[in-house]
Amino acid sequence: MPGSPAWWASRPPAPSAGRRGRPPVDVGRIVETALKLVDEVGVQALTLRMLADTLDSGTATLYRHFAGKDELLAYVVDRILGEVRVSPESLDGLAWREAVEVGAQAFYDTLRRHPNALPLLVAQVPVGPNGLANRERILRLLHGFGFPVALAARAFTAIGHYVVGFAIQQHGPGAPGPGDQPHLLDYYRSLDPNTYPATTAAADDLTNVPLQEEFRCGLRLLLDGLEQARQAGEPDASAG
Repeated sequence: MPGSPAWWASRPPAPSAGRRGRPPVDVGRIVETALKLVDEVGVQALTLRMLADTLDSGTATLYRHFAGKDELLAYVVDRILGEVRVSPESLDGLAWREAVEVGAQAFYDTLRRHPNALPLLVAQVPVGPNGLANRERILRLLHGFGFPVALAARAFTAIGHYVVGFAIQQHGPGAPGPGDQPHLLDYYRSLDPNTYPATTAAADDLTNVPLQEEFRCGLRLLLDGLEQARQAGEPDASAG
């Protein structure tokens, strides 16, 4: 299946290296254009014919590089992950929590730029070249701060799931917009306080927190738990 570990393991360094269409079209340009179209029209609406027309080429040229749309989208996902850039210099002198926050924020900011592509992030574990590079960077960072291998792996997974899940729920296709918050607030306030005392009391806090603040608060709560596990020397997050 395109995007799976077995599929990536069988890929050449560049898709269909040495085989160019007539006229030739650079693979990087194909993937970049496909991402722009996903941003504009969404994953479902994208077709290879649409992509070929945008490139002023033909679908036969695309099929010389990719077996179909699913293969192309696997490269689109990895292209998105390539935008998550955290320079080593930006982490100099930071504690592990601060360094992880920088990385998580960069990941979240990248995903927000491509809301229509977010469903692709949950279809499979991203193990393309850029996905592997990001994973390696974070695991090495955690190892360097004394995280046992097992706890570092669980920390990476938990943080990644949080960022992707938050981005999809708040920014993905069909996600509620800022204009929905007043309606939600009115609804919470209209509930019977005898039946829902906690919800009615928290109505303002449930609906008026800026998304960036909500994201950082949830991330810090997660990091609090990881810090406790690190200090306890737990080999994994389920110990104790």
